[in-house]
Amino acid sequence: MKQVKNSMTDVAIRVKDMTKNFKLYSDKPSTLKERLIFWKNNKKEIRTVLENINVDIKKGETVALIGTNGSGKSTLLKLMTKIIYPTRGTVTTYGKLTSLLELGAGFHPDFTGRENIYFNASIFGLTRAEIDARLDDIIAFSELEEFIDNPVRTYSSGMYMRLAFSVAINVDAEILLIDEILAVGDQHFQDKCFQKLREFKDSNKTIVIVTHSLDSVKDLCNRAIWVQDGHLIMDGGAKEVIGAYMDEVRRVKA
Repeated sequence: MKQVKNSMTDVAIRVKDMTKNFKLYSDKPSTLKERLIFWKNNKKEIRTVLENINVDIKKGETVALIGTNGSGKSTLLKLMTKIIYPTRGTVTTYGKLTSLLELGAGFHPDFTGRENIYFNASIFGLTRAEIDARLDDIIAFSELEEFIDNPVRTYSSGMYMRLAFSVAINVDAEILLIDEILAVGDQHFQDKCFQKLREFKDSNKTIVIVTHSLDSVKDLCNRAIWVQDGHLIMDGGAKEVIGAYMDEVRRVKA
């Protein structure tokens, strides 16, 4: 994935002629003895998860990627973050990017919450002085003051989410990518997160979110992209795309 800074384009993310394949192995031997005896049985399958994807996401847009489980939407989001790379084509981002894709990703379980703030924020490019300046705000937003000096391995999944979200929204990113993480935690903190996302949206930042919560999409997003079986089925206004998607879901269930 290419990252371009200081571009004059109004595009935040450009996906061009992009295909992603994964190699799947069946009957893969797990021991040296099995490898020597059964080496001919190591079958390899190429599975195309996304095929010939072309998407431009403009700066300031809030976009939802929707679709059934296994449709390829989370893979598309991971390609945007440089966690994985395209097999063919390109994924280019314009601007500083932060992501919340896996709960607690980037956290060290034996570090305290405070130590993980410094560790995680530094991954996003903040200096020690910049983290010092934001530390109180990050801890206050997470509402983890009582636990911030405990190892994060003692945290619940909701506490992980609070800390991860609090760091991600305080790194002055221009693009925020989120994958279902806001489904974790109590209703109070979910509401607080969505309010923060609205502020992020109102400041002309770009948000791309993967979620099965279609009510949240209608409330937050101005655009939705429907991904199914590795292809883009529909791209347009959030309510229009959700309506078409739900019609298809009902048709399949009927």
